[in-house]
Amino acid sequence: MEFLPKLSQNLLEILDDEEYYDINVEVGDDPNVKIFKAHMVILNYRSPYLRRILSTNKKKNDGTLVHIKLPNISPEIFQVILRYIYCGKISVEEYDIPDLLKILVTASELNLQELSNYLQSFLVKNNASWIEQSFNLVYQTTFENDSFLELQKYCNDIISKKPHKLFRSLNFSLIPEKVLISIIQNDDLQMREIQVWEHVLKWGIAQNPELPTDPINFSKNDFNILKNTLQQCIPSIRFYNLTSKEFSDKVLPYKKILPKELYMDLLKSFLNLNPKSRISRKSKPRNYDIDPEIIDLQHVELISRWIDKLDIKEDSTSYEFKLILRGSRDGFSIDKFHEICNNKPHTVTIAKVKDSDEILGGYNPVEWKSVDGYASTKDSFIFSFKSSSSTENYVLSRVVNENCAIWNGKNYGPYFGNGDFVLYIINNSYCSKNHYDKPIRETGSAFSVEEYEVFQITKINI
Repeated sequence: MEFLPKLSQNLLEILDDEEYYDINVEVGDDPNVKIFKAHMVILNYRSPYLRRILSTNKKKNDGTLVHIKLPNISPEIFQVILRYIYCGKISVEEYDIPDLLKILVTASELNLQELSNYLQSFLVKNNASWIEQSFNLVYQTTFENDSFLELQKYCNDIISKKPHKLFRSLNFSLIPEKVLISIIQNDDLQMREIQVWEHVLKWGIAQNPELPTDPINFSKNDFNILKNTLQQCIPSIRFYNLTSKEFSDKVLPYKKILPKELYMDLLKSFLNLNPKSRISRKSKPRNYDIDPEIIDLQHVELISRWIDKLDIKEDSTSYEFKLILRGSRDGFSIDKFHEICNNKPHTVTIAKVKDSDEILGGYNPVEWKSVDGYASTKDSFIFSFKSSSSTENYVLSRVVNENCAIWNGKNYGPYFGNGDFVLYIINNSYCSKNHYDKPIRETGSAFSVEEYEVFQITKINI
């Protein structure tokens, strides 16, 4: 039989009883300083860090109390830690998340590994939404201490699968260089390389607010300032994974900040490429599943919210978008669409309109078939984006006649509603309005397809 609750209570009573204490612990820095009365034997055996300090502060025979200082710890946080040291308990529900992070940092400093592990697990399991909303603070806290392995892994998973949460945050420009480098070195970062480069540039310019926003207006000194700021970041940019057009449009204007040998090699490598081609095997590719020629992570995040029927500002479930069909790779025939996509539920079809930057698409939660009949679902939707580089101008149209949500025809490609969004794969595709709540293009408008892809989606557990 265990009597731990009573033991824990008795130890707390010892802490609160000032009659038998033999050490003063001065905590904090001016003007926020507080002295705590404690017992050397308990501190010695509960904290390896305090044991090292106490080993150089032996108790004197003249009755003088041992006095140690902990200037880097706030009195408020140390009071919580001290009670844990005595009774082995902490009521985490009583504290907000910023305070829990401070407690975590202090627990690590005092080598209270059991408490550190517990707090990390609690934050990950119970406060995922808050961590994402305050990601910069959490990530920077964990990055500064190599003992927060569980929290580091969780943050790295978020960065890999939801990089825009960090890069679009208001505090992105405030993250330390060391943190930025660790992020862009991540092989699993789910972001196009051109976006990585653009965000690194944005960060570098933000460190030097006196710089012009347009490189056309840069002086020689401006380029030198930006070059010095980004010199540790540039080696981690995988320039050889860019397309020729991306290199021409986004890198060449900043050529003066690149090392000369790198720039000359990039220039020679890209000169004879097709605008959408990449250089083979020059850079290690990221483990990035979204095809960069049509959609990227900002589109994926928005489509994921639509699937979960959430407001645009709400966090959705994370989904993996696995490419199962690409027209330029697998062919544009209707037979190939049915061969690959039949019997696969939860698919997102994406089409790039020819001679345009417009993207059209649809989500089908049920299986595609070749049976010449309607499939019923209340969860399908179709959509359009005016630009492949932005999610600001979009149209979302949900099914209103669920019995006619999807048409499964052996002579058709992806077919939503009664002509609401139809792909004849290449030519004669069109959009109208019948069984979905709004048109995603001008009613009845036909279009041709430059490229199309089909993704099968599955939930990701972070």
